[in-house]
Amino acid sequence: MQKTYRSIFISDVHLGTRDCQADKLNNFLKHNSCDTLYLVGDIIDAWKIQQNKWRWKQSHTNVVRRVLGHAKRGTRVIYVAGNHDEFLRPMIPYGFSFGLIEIQNQTEHIGANGKHYLVTHGDLFDGITRLAPWLAFLGDKLYDVVLDWNSRFNWVRHKLGFGYWSLSKYLKHKVKKASDFMFQFEKNLAAYCKKRGYDGVICGHIHHAEIKEIDGVVYMNDGDWVESCTALVEHHDGRWEIVTWTQESDNVVTDNTGSTRKRSKGQSGESDPGIPYAS
Repeated sequence: MQKTYRSIFISDVHLGTRDCQADKLNNFLKHNSCDTLYLVGDIIDAWKIQQNKWRWKQSHTNVVRRVLGHAKRGTRVIYVAGNHDEFLRPMIPYGFSFGLIEIQNQTEHIGANGKHYLVTHGDLFDGITRLAPWLAFLGDKLYDVVLDWNSRFNWVRHKLGFGYWSLSKYLKHKVKKASDFMFQFEKNLAAYCKKRGYDGVICGHIHHAEIKEIDGVVYMNDGDWVESCTALVEHHDGRWEIVTWTQESDNVVTDNTGSTRKRSKGQSGESDPGIPYAS
């Protein structure tokens, strides 16, 4: 069944890496369409080319074809560069585009409610990336190690009859609390948007999907397609929702749910009171 939205935002796909959940994203794009599709950075992971860890699979090509298919059928596709695909940034001033796909460093989205949202990957507001790029590369390597441990850990859990548990997500959540305190990623974004007159911001980068309000500014993060497999969607009536997608193929029945206030505290996608959400 095809669902149609006014806009869809996805980021942090990391095509070209071993842990990219390309099959799930391809299935999501197969069953969901929109007027405007925003690719909010780190879609292609060029860092892995530099590290000689490029892992391109057929499923990654399928995602590219699916996106191009949406563009060919009339969907406006806007690619906002991130830090892992920052090789695109020097070409942006020259009007570089990839076929029907527009390339931007950041852009503005005007919602169905008439509000103005800054769309940016978010790395330029991350103290680690901005002040110590070498530390960001180190963190990327450590993240790969944790993902590998996560795979081994869950293999053992499966043999013992236990369900999946994300060690990497747990550790990242703990690190996120510390990094938020030190570098105030979300507050930096909100303060910038408030100063520039935006009503809200839509970003990625930290792999944590969330909708909330910070000092009068609506903060929305669309998550990632490495672990969480989440997308931020805007309905035609102006509601915002975080959709979690778990289906890889059409012959597997899974529970693909959106965000509601019924979610447990701290779960990715929890909506904040006062912000229109989808039930």
